Amino acid sequence: MAKINYGKILDEKIEELEKSSEKPSLLLHACCAPCSSHTLTFLEKYFDITIYFCNPNISPENEFIYRLEELKRLVREMNLNTNIIEEPYDPSPFYELAEGLEKLPERSERCRKCISYRLRMTGEKAKQLRCDYFTTTLTISPHKDCTFINECGAEISEECGVKYLFSDFKKHDGYKHSIELSKQYNLYRQNYCGCIYSKINSKKNG
Repeated sequence: MAKINYGKILDEKIEELEKSSEKPSLLLHACCAPCSSHTLTFLEKYFDITIYFCNPNISPENEFIYRLEELKRLVREMNLNTNIIEEPYDPSPFYELAEGLEKLPERSERCRKCISYRLRMTGEKAKQLRCDYFTTTLTISPHKDCTFINECGAEISEECGVKYLFSDFKKHDGYKHSIELSKQYNLYRQNYCGCIYSKINSKKNG
């Protein structure tokens, strides 16, 4: 089976929007400021964006707060006309889904369950807010499974009735641009994905 080019699908959607006066609403799940930087600059011309910070995997609580505050600072300093909806700190859903999977590495079943949970929350929130689309910044990371993220988004789209915006934000040097913007805005770039298990993993590999 041929690999789907999700970056090309996004490019085609952008071309479609450029030809129209339409600016649909988009609920954008964001995990941190660095991943959001390029994604926001790329999408803000074409979508009316609301950012959704829903990350029960992030540990400890002060890390969760710091990443959220950095995201808020980025939005302010980039002068973006967008709101941030934040779910309060509550790691219990993550620990519940990770039970028995604690020792697995990155990109394992634990990560897939975590991503699926956050995307499902985003899809449900997008439905509640009557957004036209939902998506996530996660596809900008070279450490994440872009195919799984998009397949999961498509499945949730069918369930919640809100269109999913397919993406591979790494394309067109997106990841490189996110690093440049992180330096420009002096953003905190974490050295682990977010959960305590990825933090332990990063220390082992460091």
